[in-house]
Amino acid sequence: MRSRTRVVSCLLTALALAAPATPALAQPAQPGAAAATTAATAGPAISGAGDSPGDLVSVEPSAFHPLPGQPTATRAWKIHYRSTSATDEPNVVSGTVIVPQDGRTGPRPLVSYAVGTVGMADSCAPSAGFPHGTTVEANLIQALTWRGWAVVVTDYEGLGTPGDHTYTVGRSAGHSVLDAARAALRLPEAGLDAHSPVGLMGYSQGGQASSWAAELKDSYAPELDVRGTVSGGVPARLAEMPAVHDGSFGAGLMFMSALGQDTAYPELKLDDYLNDRGRKLVSTLRNSCVALGALAGAFTKISDITTENPLVTAAWQNRLHASDLGTRDPGHPVYLYHALPDEIVPYAQGSGLRRAWCTQGADVEWHTTLIGEHVSTVVTESLRAANWLGDRFNGRATHSNC
Repeated sequence: MRSRTRVVSCLLTALALAAPATPALAQPAQPGAAAATTAATAGPAISGAGDSPGDLVSVEPSAFHPLPGQPTATRAWKIHYRSTSATDEPNVVSGTVIVPQDGRTGPRPLVSYAVGTVGMADSCAPSAGFPHGTTVEANLIQALTWRGWAVVVTDYEGLGTPGDHTYTVGRSAGHSVLDAARAALRLPEAGLDAHSPVGLMGYSQGGQASSWAAELKDSYAPELDVRGTVSGGVPARLAEMPAVHDGSFGAGLMFMSALGQDTAYPELKLDDYLNDRGRKLVSTLRNSCVALGALAGAFTKISDITTENPLVTAAWQNRLHASDLGTRDPGHPVYLYHALPDEIVPYAQGSGLRRAWCTQGADVEWHTTLIGEHVSTVVTESLRAANWLGDRFNGRATHSNC
């Protein structure tokens, strides 16, 4: 019992660091409420908006505060932009463009930044927290703006827009990251242009997203001048994660992932497998940010909430493996890092991705963090990762250690 108490205490501490201080539990959505909310908050539609991925649908002034009320020498805009789902259907995603006001004129580097897990409710979206200083990774993002870089942060599909969030669905996330960069480059107020150098960056869920963006870039967004990708704590093979988290303190994240897959691929019919307890848990997850969602599902077994385990069926296995990374060379340099003691995403996930990319001839610089755990590693490695990306923007030689 003492051991479990210590684990719960550590879990709550980690999740408090990872979660935005927006309301932990959103009100259950009413039919049509998501679309109405989006229409009410999207700002004026752009006249003559295009239909291509990355085209802006709406733009409105926003604000970027790493902490409540903390001033920053930046301008920010909340955007809605066109993107593509995991099944190649057109969709609309929201995000935030942040540009330092440092007196610099002309093009500057752009980082398309993918945040780690924030939850499933619309109130958890990064764009919802930035104006209030409640999006925790804003401190890391601010450090990028201090370098004179513009940053665009996607909310991902379904997080702040109609429908549920397609949490950990790799292809959808990769599209969202790349199209966020396109949208930022097309935003006149940002002062960027089509030839601005681009970097991709993310950790945990964001590391999966940035890695998928890296793999998709050449085929999906070949016009982007991507100089490098930084990815850390990457869940590279989702099908292996249930064995790690079933019945553990990370079970809530596993169930969030199942909900995300079911949203992206409705033929999976998750509800058909759930018992009453499972339906209640899914309802909680759907309307929660990460701290409450992870706590609600902690130490729960798949067998506790289902009449039959869906994750072992052929249909679910096929869709989980559809998010596998390491299937193609990104075609540009990658900085990949992972904590050896990572208790959320096992080290083998990151080292396996390194091995897969290196086998295909990719330019990978790999770093193992010997001390720390999942949440702390994004902070302790942030300076070295940003320095690496700065070297790519400045055209310096890479140092692959495949």
